[in-house]
Amino acid sequence: MDFFTLHLELADWAPREPPPVIEGVEVRAPARSDIPLLGALYFSAYEPGIAGADVAEATADIEASFDGDYGELWPEASAVAIRHDQIVGAVLTVEEAPWDDTPKGPFIIELFVDREHRRRGIGRLLIRRCLGALRQAGAASVGLRVVSDNEPALRLYRSMGFTTWEP
Repeated sequence: MDFFTLHLELADWAPREPPPVIEGVEVRAPARSDIPLLGALYFSAYEPGIAGADVAEATADIEASFDGDYGELWPEASAVAIRHDQIVGAVLTVEEAPWDDTPKGPFIIELFVDREHRRRGIGRLLIRRCLGALRQAGAASVGLRVVSDNEPALRLYRSMGFTTWEP
């Protein structure tokens, strides 16, 4: 699987429009108690095998994110979207990715949205909240990885100012 690493200089980022208001959707920081629901959503949001072989494996991966296996989770720059008491999307951001082939600084390790809630602005809402929190905290930039053939995600990130990062 081929990936693009994208990068955004936060000094250059400013929201182009007011934050989207999505009826019935609330956003808050993720909590450790959300892990089982996040694991189930993570598994169902991707094609089989991407987030793990089964829900238990996907949930273990989310727990590893909370445990710092992919860098120290930055709760203020991470968020979950909730609609009708159900988590329908999440963005998980770490203070710095542990991989050598990524930009230094904050890194979005996951963005996923329930399949039935896609194309409603939830992903944009979550990323925007993340970027605002990072900028407010004084972070200079943020990076992320995206599968190279994930056109909807690439369109979202590029529309928000992300560009291809080269080491």
